[in-house]
Amino acid sequence: MKNFKKFLLIIFCNVLLITNLNSKEVPDSFADLVEKLIPSVVNISATRVIETRSQNPFPFQFPPGHPFEDLFKDFDRSGSPQKRKSQALGSGFIIDKAGIIITNNHVIQSAEGIFVKLTNGKEYEAKVLGTDPTSDIAVIKITTKDNLKAVSFGDSDRARVGDWVVAIGNPFGLGGTVTAGIISARNRDISLGRYDDFIQTDAAINVGNSGGPLFNLKGEVVGINSAILSNSGGSVGIGFAIPSNLAKNVIDQIINTGEIKRGYIGVRIQEVTKEIADSLGLKNPEGALISSAATEGPANKAGIQAGDVILEFNNIKVENYRRLQKIVAETPIGKNVDVKIWRNKQIIIKNIKVARLEETVEGRRENNKQVMPTSAFIKELGIKIRNITSEDIEKRPILKDKKGVFILEIKGDGPLALLPIQEGEVITAVGNAPVVDIKNFEDQFKKEIRKNTNSILLTIFDSNNQSKFIGVKIK
Repeated sequence: MKNFKKFLLIIFCNVLLITNLNSKEVPDSFADLVEKLIPSVVNISATRVIETRSQNPFPFQFPPGHPFEDLFKDFDRSGSPQKRKSQALGSGFIIDKAGIIITNNHVIQSAEGIFVKLTNGKEYEAKVLGTDPTSDIAVIKITTKDNLKAVSFGDSDRARVGDWVVAIGNPFGLGGTVTAGIISARNRDISLGRYDDFIQTDAAINVGNSGGPLFNLKGEVVGINSAILSNSGGSVGIGFAIPSNLAKNVIDQIINTGEIKRGYIGVRIQEVTKEIADSLGLKNPEGALISSAATEGPANKAGIQAGDVILEFNNIKVENYRRLQKIVAETPIGKNVDVKIWRNKQIIIKNIKVARLEETVEGRRENNKQVMPTSAFIKELGIKIRNITSEDIEKRPILKDKKGVFILEIKGDGPLALLPIQEGEVITAVGNAPVVDIKNFEDQFKKEIRKNTNSILLTIFDSNNQSKFIGVKIK
């Protein structure tokens, strides 16, 4: 009996020892880790030149059609456009002692000057090595004789929900700010792009943290802080970071070749819902349903048809349609891969040669839209408009749930110049019909014009985040 008790005690001690060895202790402090990492994190300021109009010098204004409207028109109440410099703040981190720094593309996009400030207080002008608007990643470089400290990337695929993470950055211009939290979720899609695969964290992320690193407890970068979800514009514990594995692939291409290459097979895809799965005889709602295949695209040439469901691509399981986009994008250009397809309640295999997205019309259209948002001048209204961008949403997170067009410029002699409407506001409807983008706006505006009306009603989402109606005389 005594021997049996000793045996049980030995087993219990061994199990306890193994458990302790495999468990990760909650850190008493992040101080030692932060002290090692903070010299590698930099503050970034990007200078842009923007046009603004001077405020109306008159304390009153006449409505459209008023007898005195033409009399005061020559005073140009709105003022002529004025150019001024604007400064955007962000964060970045050093990955090479030669001065190579990583940040977000939206931090430096369209900047005339980019300046990097180190933790020792020294500031340097940076040059751009390359950017990828699609993944919102930019690689810049400074030249210095300082002994820079670089950090390395970790394996974001090994990061687990619940793991401790530390964010270091420049929120609201307060450099060297450290926040800690956990990984709240993986593979988040927040509708910022076709390759959304964000790490969600509750470590406080605010405006100015963009481009900064998200570290694990080994001091490895597992993410690049990029976006927040908040109605107030401040942190509410829902921040998003680009996974390091996705980022590293893009960064390596920029540094080594100066360009990005993504795979392309020429299909339009959609989600396989439970109802669609039932109708096609699939046991589970999985894969990516082909809604159409480009006539000269690789998929069409391989015999893939609308109505097919791709279950595996290059021996990788396709859980959903967004997963297929990522797999295809990361597949080497020119590689022949096997594709497992569900068709007519049977599995068939097709072999497809992956093309390069950037060499297609679709790819060029996507890049042009990302690099320089489409704009249009509406002559009848005297305004220049563009689509709402991710940068707009970062500045005003409430726009995430809004559709419409951003007012880029209002001409001083146009019909909107004397009305209570400003540049930077958003037109959400024309004639009570909602608009989602420039094309939709132009189509709806033309419909209103064809009604032979003298005035058009616009719905405006103003700078105070309130909706208002504006009647515009156009004839």
